[in-house]
Amino acid sequence: MRYVLRVLVAAGLIVDAVVHWRYAPQMKYVPGGSIHADKIFYAQAVVAGVVALLVLFHARRWTYAVAFLVAASAVGALLLYYYVDVGALGPLPNMHEPIWYAQKTESLVGEGIAAVAAVIGFLTVRPSRPAAERRVPERVR
Repeated sequence: MRYVLRVLVAAGLIVDAVVHWRYAPQMKYVPGGSIHADKIFYAQAVVAGVVALLVLFHARRWTYAVAFLVAASAVGALLLYYYVDVGALGPLPNMHEPIWYAQKTESLVGEGIAAVAAVIGFLTVRPSRPAAERRVPERVR
């Protein structure tokens, strides 16, 4: 089961990374904010990819927690900017886009699967014990 969770989290985050990377050039001219939307999309893609690799090769409670934060924040941003025109938020541009298309569905499904699997992984993985507790006690004679 733990390998299935790793793969689900990693696969969902990789889908998220690929969709954001491919869509980033189209976000270059989104108005407002001092951080360009394409840079945000590239950053999301890189972070999702790195976290996917972390969970895949080093599944710990903290990596599952980070994976959940990355995936859930992406779901939240996607839904927020689809349903609400919040305008520019500080350095962030106005990324309101009330049009739904296949890439949004792919991203939402990948992020959603990653978020749910990351929560399950976080709740089921055993916490790491300090090295002192892992030592085999010597026999008392």
